[in-house]
Amino acid sequence: MRYLAEGLRLPTNGLDYTILAIYFVVVLGIGFAARASVRTSLDFFLSGRSLPAWVTGLAFVAANLGATEILGMAANGAQYGVYTVHWYWIGAIPAMVFLGLVMMPFYYGSKVRSVPEFLLHRFGPSSHLLSSIIFAVSSVLIAGVNLYAMAIVLEALLGWPEWVAIVVAGFFVLAYITIGGLSSAIYNEVLQFFVILAALIPLTIVGLKRVGGWDGLTDTLTGSHGGAFLSAWEGTGVGSPNPLGANWLTIVLGLGFVMSFGYWTTNFAEVQRALSAKNLSAAKRTPLIAAFPKILIPMVVIVPGLIALVMEPTLGKAGSGLQYNDAIPVLMRDLLPNGVLGIAVTGLLAAFMAGMAANVSSFNTVFTNDIWGAYLKKDREDAYYLKTGRVVTAVGVLIGMGTAFIASSFSNIMNYLQTLFSFFNVPLFVVFIIGMFWKRTTPAAGFWGLLSGTVAAMVNYFWLYKGGIVDIPSDQGANFVSSIVAFVVGALVMVVVSYVTRPKPAEKLAGLVYGTRSPDMDELPAEGDDAWYRRPALLGWGAIILAAICYVPFSF
Repeated sequence: MRYLAEGLRLPTNGLDYTILAIYFVVVLGIGFAARASVRTSLDFFLSGRSLPAWVTGLAFVAANLGATEILGMAANGAQYGVYTVHWYWIGAIPAMVFLGLVMMPFYYGSKVRSVPEFLLHRFGPSSHLLSSIIFAVSSVLIAGVNLYAMAIVLEALLGWPEWVAIVVAGFFVLAYITIGGLSSAIYNEVLQFFVILAALIPLTIVGLKRVGGWDGLTDTLTGSHGGAFLSAWEGTGVGSPNPLGANWLTIVLGLGFVMSFGYWTTNFAEVQRALSAKNLSAAKRTPLIAAFPKILIPMVVIVPGLIALVMEPTLGKAGSGLQYNDAIPVLMRDLLPNGVLGIAVTGLLAAFMAGMAANVSSFNTVFTNDIWGAYLKKDREDAYYLKTGRVVTAVGVLIGMGTAFIASSFSNIMNYLQTLFSFFNVPLFVVFIIGMFWKRTTPAAGFWGLLSGTVAAMVNYFWLYKGGIVDIPSDQGANFVSSIVAFVVGALVMVVVSYVTRPKPAEKLAGLVYGTRSPDMDELPAEGDDAWYRRPALLGWGAIILAAICYVPFSF
């Protein structure tokens, strides 16, 4: 790490540090401004369900625009090439549309505070507690990824020791969430979204100019890596080799369906933003509004990864001292002048803090409401849970600091994140999707389906893949297979258990199964006018069509 830091050290000056300091002051200022609106636990955990759709929509995409996007997807671009666009156009957009149009009415209409709480209503305490523990563990693990990613960048670029970077960023996230709750996190995420773009757009434009434009970039990479490296679908036939180590079947089923729907429809760090919307229409439009910037993010994340590979051909090679995770820092070192450099460093910090804040805020909600309040300290006054939420926030940040070091064993943090998603999110998705569309699904089936799917994914990854029993060309390919295995095993177990155990009475499933409606739906706030740009179905189909169009230039 010390060698890496010396190799990537940036010539920062007082101007860059001033920009960074201003950003931190604004972040804390937003936290203090949001504090006035936090009077109840609902205000702290879900912003009192009062935010407009455009705010929750931008926060929705910004919450995901953390280490996963900035370092992870740039690393994927350098390692796997244009195949990385699958994580966006087939691996995000359809699932985000499905969440908005199909699942948000269940989440928002049932008035739950968290995703596990929905499972409590549908399946009962066993599934609820298991899913709550899974959510809590995965949230702090992913928060640690963002902290680790930020630490290596600050150590490399600014010379800060790794532990200092972790403590400083953790402190600021802790401060503004503890002070202002979810409202502070969300409004900071909206700010962070624009700061991130202000950092990535100049980096991409200057980088393209340095390598001779798009033609110069593609000519160089075609010569060094072959034409398939710049194609989304070439070489993805079953049995055909390609850099990703996956075929069209595992891409469509493993990534496009199982992993994608598993993440976007059940990951509470994202769903929580939609639950904070002011009415059902705004909640449905939250992921749909987020889908449009999500479609365009590859242009400022994957393309810089390709540019970095041209400028540093040894990136990711043994003995070079540069991992694929270093793609963005390499470009910042080589391309940006002071001032712009300060904006870029601030943008990276914003991304990591947004990702960490999203997971910490979901952790404090799930732990306080679904574990502490549901099973350990029941029926206390609201002020008690508000205080507990603030304490749990601090605990979550401290645990995230510890889990940051787990991520250090992966040269591509996206591989690590996708591994976590296959373990935790996919089994949750299979339980949700079957329970939501099949009335016969029983409470016991929910618990055993969730447990068996999680175990099956881990067995496939650690025993079959890592043990060399099954030959899979890459970690990402193994993650796709683990996701399919988790889905199939979880689904089969749920079907079998459902037929040998007793389902809930039909009257207790109102509003929890597709085609039924809860009486609580009639008590929801009015949805506003019926203007065309507010119609969720129109937004959803527009996002799907635009994503499909984006594939065209990379497919032939």
